[in-house]
Amino acid sequence: MVIKIGLGSKRSVKIKPSSVLLYMVMITLVAFTALPIIYVISTAFKPLDELFLFPPRFLVRRPTMKNFLDLVLSLGSSTVPFTRYTFNSLYVTIISVGCTVFVSSLGAYSLVKHKPPGATTMFNIILIALMFSPHVTQIPRYMVVNYLGLINSYSALILPNIAVAYNIFLMKQFTEQFPDELLESARLDGASEWQVFSKIVMPSLTPAWSTLIVFSFVSTWNDYFSPLIYITSQAKRTMPIALQTIAGGPATMSIGRAGAVAAATFIMLIPVIIIFTTMQKKVMETMVHSGIKG
Repeated sequence: MVIKIGLGSKRSVKIKPSSVLLYMVMITLVAFTALPIIYVISTAFKPLDELFLFPPRFLVRRPTMKNFLDLVLSLGSSTVPFTRYTFNSLYVTIISVGCTVFVSSLGAYSLVKHKPPGATTMFNIILIALMFSPHVTQIPRYMVVNYLGLINSYSALILPNIAVAYNIFLMKQFTEQFPDELLESARLDGASEWQVFSKIVMPSLTPAWSTLIVFSFVSTWNDYFSPLIYITSQAKRTMPIALQTIAGGPATMSIGRAGAVAAATFIMLIPVIIIFTTMQKKVMETMVHSGIKG
């Protein structure tokens, strides 16, 4: 059975009932998935009396910008303004993402296309590293960071996030699909190895490193544990620590700052939404071509 919908004098669209049902199910799932994001946005604009309603109200009835003003004022009296936390998060995240994309892409390209001595062993070590939970490596990582004298520095937050096993594995899976003949043709035309990598390989791997940007950005931006362990100066801590700072204190103060916490959570969510929305098409291409299931 086919439903025919007319769009004009000579135009029509044929729709199968099964397709309508499929789209309805997909829209329902998308709407259900978006509920937490909608709730966070709604909560950021709730006045204080709506924040403590029971049972909780999902959507805001009387939106207000007072929560964002409270966010500025709650940290305005402290030695570290909210803008400083924002700068720290942006600085650490941007540097970490840029470095991990470069190192992972170059490392995967070298392993796959140049096959240096011990390449198989190095890749096996990367696979073994994927087997361990990040919590297992926290103590050795802290010992290394402390031995290098990086405690209470931005480097303690950036360097451990550059050479990540999963990132190199992801880039390797994509680089293996790149034809060797194209690289040989470029070399015969006089292109240097750096030109081959930067002008041929990297543009062709756009879906892969776009996905890497999304994954790395989200994990670094939302990282609460690393700044808590490695950073001792309040001026160098990041946004997740700021959330804890705002929500902390006596019970009465915490209740008064509930709106500021909601506003800060919303602000933390904005960059993640922008990054994923901008690169979602490339992420989907990576999932299809590399066989990785999200």
